[in-house]
Amino acid sequence: MLAKRRKAQAAMEFLMTYGWAILVVLIAIGALAYFGVLRPERFLPEKCLLASGSGLFCDDYSAADNTVTLRLKNILTNTVTVTYIDFNATGETCTENTYSTGNTINADATTDFTYTCTSIDSGDKIKADVTIIFTPTGGLEKTSTGQLITTAR
Repeated sequence: MLAKRRKAQAAMEFLMTYGWAILVVLIAIGALAYFGVLRPERFLPEKCLLASGSGLFCDDYSAADNTVTLRLKNILTNTVTVTYIDFNATGETCTENTYSTGNTINADATTDFTYTCTSIDSGDKIKADVTIIFTPTGGLEKTSTGQLITTAR
């Protein structure tokens, strides 16, 4: 009977030791997640993509001091008139839309579109869904959607 108790005690000590070790690991992972070290958004690559085949191409982008700028390139053979851009950034309020060089893009040319957003600080990761409504000269209205992921400078 005494041998069974010793085996039971050894098994219990074994389980308790590993239990405490697992508890410490879970607390460490919880602390890392709480302080934002494990946020997957931090590891997303920077990109600006618009739906292929739409005729508009995201040539360049930047974000700094509460502004986000998209440089759109028209890869069609005729001029495009941009009538609407919806910039829906996660966690940001982007309401003011300012076209720095007008809202038409000539064939094989680029135009910058600047959005003013609230509370973009240096180092913030910006993830936004972009919807652009445009009309090619002599054509029907088209919609192009895409995504922008960048870090504010």
